[in-house]
Amino acid sequence: MFFITVSRQTGSLGDEITQLLSKRLGLDVITHDFVMTKWLPEVATAHDLRMLAESPGYYLNRCSTGISFAEYIRARLEEIIEKQSVIILGLGAQLIFSAHPNALHVRIIASHAVRMARVLQTHRLEKHDAERFLELSDRKHRRYINTIYGKDWSDPGLYHITLNTDHLGIEESVSLLAYMAEIRKAAIAQPVKPQDIELTKPRSFKHQSEEEFSKILDMYNIKWEYEPRTFPIEWDAEGNITKAFSPDFYLPDFDTYIEITTMEQKYVAEKKKKVHRLKELYPGTNINIVFKNDFYSLLKRFGLREGVEGK
Repeated sequence: MFFITVSRQTGSLGDEITQLLSKRLGLDVITHDFVMTKWLPEVATAHDLRMLAESPGYYLNRCSTGISFAEYIRARLEEIIEKQSVIILGLGAQLIFSAHPNALHVRIIASHAVRMARVLQTHRLEKHDAERFLELSDRKHRRYINTIYGKDWSDPGLYHITLNTDHLGIEESVSLLAYMAEIRKAAIAQPVKPQDIELTKPRSFKHQSEEEFSKILDMYNIKWEYEPRTFPIEWDAEGNITKAFSPDFYLPDFDTYIEITTMEQKYVAEKKKKVHRLKELYPGTNINIVFKNDFYSLLKRFGLREGVEGK
Protein backbone atom coordinates (compact mmCIF):
# COMPACT_ATOMS: atom_id res chain seq x y z
CA MET A 1 0.00 0.00 0.00
CA PHE A 2 1.07 3.57 -0.69
CA PHE A 3 1.62 5.75 2.37
CA ILE A 4 3.05 9.13 3.36
CA THR A 5 5.16 10.02 6.39
CA VAL A 6 5.18 13.62 7.56
CA SER A 7 7.71 15.22 9.88
CA ARG A 8 7.06 18.83 10.82
CA GLN A 9 8.36 21.64 12.96
CA THR A 10 5.95 23.33 15.35
CA GLY A 11 4.60 26.45 13.67
CA SER A 12 5.39 25.19 10.15
CA LEU A 13 1.72 24.52 9.24
CA GLY A 14 2.60 20.82 9.16
CA ASP A 15 -0.54 19.75 11.04
CA GLU A 16 -2.81 21.89 8.86
CA ILE A 17 -1.21 20.61 5.66
CA THR A 18 -1.48 17.02 6.82
CA GLN A 19 -5.17 17.32 7.70
CA LEU A 20 -6.09 18.90 4.37
CA LEU A 21 -3.95 16.39 2.49
CA SER A 22 -5.74 13.53 4.24
CA LYS A 23 -9.09 14.92 3.08
CA ARG A 24 -7.80 15.51 -0.46
CA LEU A 25 -6.48 11.96 -0.76
CA GLY A 26 -9.06 10.25 1.44
CA LEU A 27 -6.44 8.82 3.79
CA ASP A 28 -6.58 8.32 7.56
CA VAL A 29 -3.88 10.01 9.66
CA ILE A 30 -1.97 8.09 12.32
CA THR A 31 -0.75 10.57 14.96
CA HIS A 32 1.12 10.43 18.24
CA ASP A 33 -2.11 11.18 20.13
CA PHE A 34 -3.85 8.31 18.33
CA VAL A 35 -1.07 5.91 19.32
CA MET A 36 -1.10 7.14 22.94
CA THR A 37 -4.88 6.77 23.33
CA LYS A 38 -5.65 3.76 21.12
CA TRP A 39 -2.62 1.50 20.84
CA LEU A 40 -0.38 1.95 23.86
CA PRO A 41 -3.10 1.46 26.55
CA GLU A 42 -3.33 -2.14 25.30
CA VAL A 43 0.25 -2.85 26.43
CA ALA A 44 1.06 -0.10 28.95
CA THR A 45 0.09 0.72 32.52
CA ALA A 46 -1.05 4.18 33.63
CA HIS A 47 2.48 4.76 34.96
CA ASP A 48 3.95 3.70 31.61
CA LEU A 49 1.73 6.15 29.76
CA ARG A 50 2.82 9.03 32.01
CA MET A 51 6.48 8.17 31.51
CA LEU A 52 6.03 7.80 27.74
CA ALA A 53 4.52 11.26 27.60
CA GLU A 54 7.55 12.70 29.40
CA SER A 55 10.61 10.70 28.35
CA PRO A 56 11.67 9.58 24.85
CA GLY A 57 14.03 7.07 26.46
CA TYR A 58 11.10 5.26 28.07
CA TYR A 59 10.06 3.99 24.63
CA LEU A 60 13.04 1.64 24.85
CA ASN A 61 11.51 -0.07 27.91
CA ARG A 62 9.61 -3.30 27.44
CA CYS A 63 5.85 -3.34 27.25
CA SER A 64 3.56 -6.18 28.38
CA THR A 65 4.21 -8.15 25.18
CA GLY A 66 7.95 -8.40 25.94
CA ILE A 67 9.17 -6.03 23.23
CA SER A 68 9.97 -2.36 23.65
CA PHE A 69 7.28 0.27 23.24
CA ALA A 70 9.16 1.57 20.19
CA GLU A 71 9.17 -1.91 18.65
CA TYR A 72 5.48 -2.28 19.44
CA ILE A 73 4.65 0.97 17.63
CA ARG A 74 6.77 -0.12 14.69
CA ALA A 75 4.96 -3.46 14.49
CA ARG A 76 1.53 -1.80 14.58
CA LEU A 77 2.54 0.68 11.87
CA GLU A 78 3.82 -2.16 9.71
CA GLU A 79 0.47 -3.90 10.10
CA ILE A 80 -1.39 -0.75 9.10
CA ILE A 81 0.52 -0.08 5.89
CA GLU A 82 0.03 -3.67 4.77
CA LYS A 83 -3.74 -3.19 4.96
CA GLN A 84 -4.39 0.38 3.90
CA SER A 85 -2.90 3.60 2.57
CA VAL A 86 -2.40 6.15 5.35
CA ILE A 87 -0.54 9.28 6.38
CA ILE A 88 1.73 8.83 9.40
CA LEU A 89 2.42 12.07 11.25
CA GLY A 90 5.63 11.90 13.25
CA LEU A 91 6.44 8.71 15.24
CA GLY A 92 9.81 8.36 13.48
CA ALA A 93 8.03 6.76 10.52
CA GLN A 94 10.51 8.29 8.07
CA LEU A 95 13.16 6.07 9.70
CA ILE A 96 11.01 3.00 10.32
CA PHE A 97 10.18 2.93 6.62
CA SER A 98 13.28 4.66 5.28
CA ALA A 99 13.84 2.10 2.52
CA HIS A 100 10.20 1.21 1.86
CA PRO A 101 9.49 1.55 -1.89
CA ASN A 102 5.86 2.59 -1.33
CA ALA A 103 6.59 5.51 0.99
CA LEU A 104 6.71 9.24 0.35
CA HIS A 105 8.69 10.94 3.12
CA VAL A 106 7.84 14.61 3.68
CA ARG A 107 9.35 17.23 5.99
CA ILE A 108 7.65 20.57 6.60
CA ILE A 109 9.66 23.47 8.01
CA ALA A 110 9.68 27.25 8.32
CA SER A 111 12.13 29.87 9.53
CA HIS A 112 12.31 30.62 13.22
CA ALA A 113 10.88 34.11 12.72
CA VAL A 114 7.85 32.84 10.81
CA ARG A 115 7.22 30.05 13.29
CA MET A 116 7.43 32.54 16.14
CA ALA A 117 4.87 34.81 14.50
CA ARG A 118 2.48 31.92 13.98
CA VAL A 119 2.85 30.62 17.53
CA LEU A 120 2.32 34.09 18.98
CA GLN A 121 -0.89 34.39 16.99
CA THR A 122 -2.33 30.89 17.51
CA HIS A 123 -1.33 30.33 21.14
CA ARG A 124 -1.58 33.92 22.37
CA LEU A 125 1.75 33.70 24.19
CA GLU A 126 4.20 36.34 25.29
CA LYS A 127 7.33 36.45 23.15
CA HIS A 128 9.62 34.83 25.73
CA ASP A 129 7.04 32.09 26.32
CA ALA A 130 6.76 31.48 22.59
CA GLU A 131 10.55 31.19 22.34
CA ARG A 132 10.56 28.65 25.13
CA PHE A 133 7.65 26.76 23.58
CA LEU A 134 9.43 26.37 20.23
CA GLU A 135 12.70 25.42 21.90
CA LEU A 136 11.08 22.67 23.96
CA SER A 137 9.08 21.40 21.01
CA ASP A 138 12.13 21.14 18.74
CA ARG A 139 14.17 19.53 21.50
CA LYS A 140 11.48 16.94 22.13
CA HIS A 141 11.35 15.95 18.46
CA ARG A 142 15.14 15.80 18.15
CA ARG A 143 15.55 13.75 21.32
CA TYR A 144 12.93 11.20 20.32
CA ILE A 145 14.51 10.53 16.91
CA ASN A 146 18.05 10.55 18.29
CA THR A 147 17.25 8.37 21.32
CA ILE A 148 15.21 5.74 19.49
CA TYR A 149 16.94 5.67 16.11
CA GLY A 150 20.26 7.45 16.63
CA LYS A 151 19.58 9.85 13.76
CA ASP A 152 19.39 13.61 13.27
CA TRP A 153 15.74 14.64 12.87
CA SER A 154 16.72 17.52 10.57
CA ASP A 155 18.83 15.46 8.15
CA PRO A 156 17.43 16.25 4.67
CA GLY A 157 18.56 12.84 3.47
CA LEU A 158 15.73 11.24 5.43
CA TYR A 159 13.07 12.84 3.23
CA HIS A 160 12.00 12.82 -0.39
CA ILE A 161 10.90 16.44 -0.19
CA THR A 162 11.19 19.31 2.30
CA LEU A 163 8.64 22.13 2.13
CA ASN A 164 9.51 25.55 3.52
CA THR A 165 6.21 27.26 4.32
CA ASP A 166 7.68 30.74 4.71
CA HIS A 167 6.34 31.43 1.24
CA LEU A 168 4.23 28.33 0.56
CA GLY A 169 0.62 28.31 1.70
CA ILE A 170 -1.37 25.33 2.89
CA GLU A 171 -3.24 24.91 -0.39
CA GLU A 172 -0.06 25.14 -2.49
CA SER A 173 1.71 22.60 -0.29
CA VAL A 174 -1.20 20.17 -0.36
CA SER A 175 -1.53 20.44 -4.14
CA LEU A 176 2.17 19.71 -4.58
CA LEU A 177 2.11 16.71 -2.24
CA ALA A 178 -1.10 15.37 -3.79
CA TYR A 179 0.55 15.52 -7.21
CA MET A 180 3.63 13.70 -5.92
CA ALA A 181 1.39 11.10 -4.27
CA GLU A 182 -0.40 10.39 -7.55
CA ILE A 183 2.92 9.92 -9.34
CA ARG A 184 4.20 7.59 -6.63
CA LYS A 185 0.98 5.54 -6.64
CA ALA A 186 1.17 5.18 -10.42
CA ALA A 187 4.76 3.96 -10.13
CA ILE A 188 3.74 1.40 -7.51
CA ALA A 189 0.90 0.17 -9.73
CA GLN A 190 3.28 -0.32 -12.67
CA PRO A 191 6.68 -1.18 -11.20
CA VAL A 192 9.76 -1.38 -13.38
CA LYS A 193 10.72 -5.01 -13.93
CA PRO A 194 14.35 -6.00 -13.38
CA GLN A 195 14.62 -7.26 -16.97
CA ASP A 196 13.62 -3.81 -18.18
CA ILE A 197 16.59 -2.17 -16.48
CA GLU A 198 19.68 -1.88 -18.63
CA LEU A 199 23.07 -1.23 -17.18
CA THR A 200 24.90 1.81 -18.51
CA LYS A 201 26.68 0.49 -21.59
CA PRO A 202 27.77 3.26 -23.93
CA ARG A 203 27.55 3.23 -27.70
CA SER A 204 31.17 4.34 -27.79
CA PHE A 205 34.03 4.40 -25.33
CA LYS A 206 36.50 7.18 -24.76
CA HIS A 207 39.36 4.82 -25.39
CA GLN A 208 39.82 1.50 -27.14
CA SER A 209 41.29 -0.10 -24.03
CA GLU A 210 37.97 0.40 -22.25
CA GLU A 211 36.08 -1.34 -25.03
CA GLU A 212 38.48 -4.25 -24.93
CA PHE A 213 38.08 -4.54 -21.16
CA SER A 214 34.28 -4.52 -21.51
CA LYS A 215 34.57 -7.54 -23.82
CA ILE A 216 36.47 -9.42 -21.14
CA LEU A 217 33.73 -8.62 -18.62
CA ASP A 218 31.03 -9.68 -21.08
CA MET A 219 32.88 -12.90 -21.80
CA TYR A 220 32.57 -13.80 -18.13
CA ASN A 221 28.99 -12.48 -17.87
CA ILE A 222 30.11 -9.88 -15.34
CA LYS A 223 27.64 -6.99 -15.07
CA TRP A 224 29.23 -3.58 -15.54
CA GLU A 225 28.42 0.09 -15.80
CA TYR A 226 30.53 2.61 -17.66
CA GLU A 227 31.56 5.76 -15.76
CA PRO A 228 28.33 5.77 -13.70
CA ARG A 229 29.62 8.20 -11.08
CA THR A 230 31.93 11.18 -10.76
CA PHE A 231 33.70 11.77 -7.43
CA PRO A 232 34.73 15.36 -6.59
CA ILE A 233 38.17 15.21 -4.98
CA GLU A 234 39.32 18.85 -4.81
CA TRP A 235 37.56 22.16 -4.17
CA ASP A 236 38.60 25.80 -4.17
CA ALA A 237 38.11 28.25 -1.27
CA GLU A 238 34.53 28.97 -2.39
CA GLY A 239 33.56 25.32 -2.54
CA ASN A 240 33.69 24.99 -6.33
CA ILE A 241 34.87 21.61 -7.61
CA THR A 242 38.32 21.94 -9.17
CA LYS A 243 39.16 18.28 -9.69
CA ALA A 244 36.99 15.16 -10.05
CA PHE A 245 37.54 11.50 -10.83
CA SER A 246 35.26 9.21 -12.88
CA PRO A 247 36.40 5.56 -12.64
CA ASP A 248 35.98 3.72 -15.94
CA PHE A 249 33.82 0.83 -14.77
CA TYR A 250 31.60 -0.15 -11.87
CA LEU A 251 30.92 -3.84 -11.18
CA PRO A 252 27.65 -3.86 -9.17
CA ASP A 253 27.85 -7.54 -8.21
CA PHE A 254 31.20 -6.85 -6.54
CA ASP A 255 30.53 -3.24 -5.47
CA THR A 256 33.85 -2.32 -7.03
CA TYR A 257 35.08 0.44 -9.34
CA ILE A 258 37.77 -0.30 -11.95
CA GLU A 259 40.12 2.24 -13.51
CA ILE A 260 41.92 1.09 -16.65
CA THR A 261 45.38 2.44 -17.44
CA THR A 262 47.73 1.39 -20.23
CA MET A 263 49.79 4.55 -19.90
CA GLU A 264 53.52 4.79 -19.32
CA GLN A 265 54.61 4.63 -15.69
CA LYS A 266 55.32 8.35 -15.42
CA TYR A 267 51.64 9.10 -16.06
CA VAL A 268 50.29 6.40 -13.78
CA ALA A 269 51.39 8.25 -10.63
CA GLU A 270 48.70 10.88 -11.14
CA LYS A 271 45.99 8.23 -11.33
CA LYS A 272 47.33 6.60 -8.19
CA LYS A 273 47.06 9.94 -6.39
CA LYS A 274 43.46 10.35 -7.53
CA VAL A 275 42.54 6.85 -6.36
CA HIS A 276 44.25 7.42 -3.00
CA ARG A 277 42.43 10.74 -2.57
CA LEU A 278 39.10 9.14 -3.50
CA LYS A 279 39.54 6.45 -0.85
CA GLU A 280 40.35 9.11 1.76
CA LEU A 281 37.27 11.19 0.94
CA TYR A 282 34.85 8.32 0.36
CA PRO A 283 35.65 5.61 2.94
CA GLY A 284 34.36 2.18 2.06
CA THR A 285 34.53 2.78 -1.70
CA ASN A 286 36.21 -0.16 -3.42
CA ILE A 287 38.35 0.82 -6.40
CA ASN A 288 41.14 -0.96 -8.23
CA ILE A 289 43.50 0.08 -11.02
CA VAL A 290 44.15 -2.40 -13.83
CA PHE A 291 47.69 -1.60 -14.96
CA LYS A 292 49.30 -1.86 -18.37
CA ASN A 293 50.98 -5.24 -17.94
CA ASP A 294 47.91 -6.80 -16.34
CA PHE A 295 45.71 -5.43 -19.09
CA TYR A 296 47.84 -6.78 -21.91
CA SER A 297 48.03 -10.17 -20.18
CA LEU A 298 44.25 -10.30 -20.12
CA LEU A 299 44.04 -9.35 -23.80
CA LYS A 300 46.51 -12.05 -24.75
CA ARG A 301 44.81 -14.63 -22.58
CA PHE A 302 41.41 -14.03 -24.12
CA GLY A 303 42.58 -13.55 -27.70
CA LEU A 304 41.62 -9.89 -27.87
CA ARG A 305 43.53 -7.17 -29.69
CA GLU A 306 46.85 -6.17 -28.16
CA GLY A 307 47.47 -3.08 -30.24
CA VAL A 308 45.96 -0.64 -27.76
CA GLU A 309 47.52 2.79 -27.51
CA GLY A 310 48.37 4.30 -24.16
CA LYS A 311 45.55 5.63 -22.03
